[in-house]
Amino acid sequence: MNPSHPLAVTTTGLTKRYDRSLALREVDLDIPRGSLYGLIGPNGAGKTTLIQLLAIAHEPTLGEIAFFGEKLRTDRPQPHLKRQIGYLPDDFPVYEDLNVWDYLDYFARLYHLQGKARQRRLQEVLELVNLGHKRHSPTSQLSRGMKQRLGLARTIIHDPAILLLDEPVSGLDPIARQEFREVMTILHDLGTTILISSHLLSDLAELCTHVGIMEMGCLVESTPLRDLYDRFSRSALQLTLLGTAITLSDRIPVLAEMPQIQDIQWLSAPDTSPAIVQFHYAGTDSDRVDLLRALIAADFPIVEYRLIQENLEDIFLKIGHTQAI
Repeated sequence: MNPSHPLAVTTTGLTKRYDRSLALREVDLDIPRGSLYGLIGPNGAGKTTLIQLLAIAHEPTLGEIAFFGEKLRTDRPQPHLKRQIGYLPDDFPVYEDLNVWDYLDYFARLYHLQGKARQRRLQEVLELVNLGHKRHSPTSQLSRGMKQRLGLARTIIHDPAILLLDEPVSGLDPIARQEFREVMTILHDLGTTILISSHLLSDLAELCTHVGIMEMGCLVESTPLRDLYDRFSRSALQLTLLGTAITLSDRIPVLAEMPQIQDIQWLSAPDTSPAIVQFHYAGTDSDRVDLLRALIAADFPIVEYRLIQENLEDIFLKIGHTQAI
């Protein structure tokens, strides 16, 4: 294993069959070292199966997995590889007869952490997930968000290089989700490679450097998030104008004659002021500056001039519709 290898995770032709059901179909996945990779897709798309295979919880039917360039073998143990992985399933156990410290201490001992090093690591992870004040609290008394952070602390207790997180923010309230995102940001800044699946695409859009989209057991997209936006996200411009759609109706033909403008539509009611009009625009940043000058020269009573970009959810629905066709 080469920890400086540019790819933390590589799969080739990864396939998983359960009886007559094909859960995963020849997935070729590359996760760059140090990236925060978001995995999205509808229920049944194969996300959990893929994560379980990467976590070495199940064996693939076909295909290969490599961590930092070293292939995972099924014919011999590779404890040095397994130690690089931290896996948080969506139904992780919390032993409610233990307090927070003892719960983490139990898992630290399973990873053979000894003496002062173990004590120091327990302190570090409790501080990281902001549960130091709960160290003596029974796990049964923790909120759902705290239990999720405790699960994350357990997952990172052995300082893995790769984190595999399956729906870690499912069911959490907005505050708990924000706290979880903050911990993810810290871990990513420390150089940890993170694969996270979620249906909350706004969270992934805020966190991720890369994204993979799964449909029916196939990986249909795997790319840097910025590249996904560049290829699939249409830009729109929104104008807020002093007046109503009725009084400003003569402005629409003027707008339609300007270059790179398509699909003009009023978003406000005809007699509502201020009036809001939106249109798709294919121009660059420099072009938008020129357009604003042209609108002012044409006496458009502009109150606000705003760029609207399709978000990750819009892109996901667009790609999913394309695949269905």
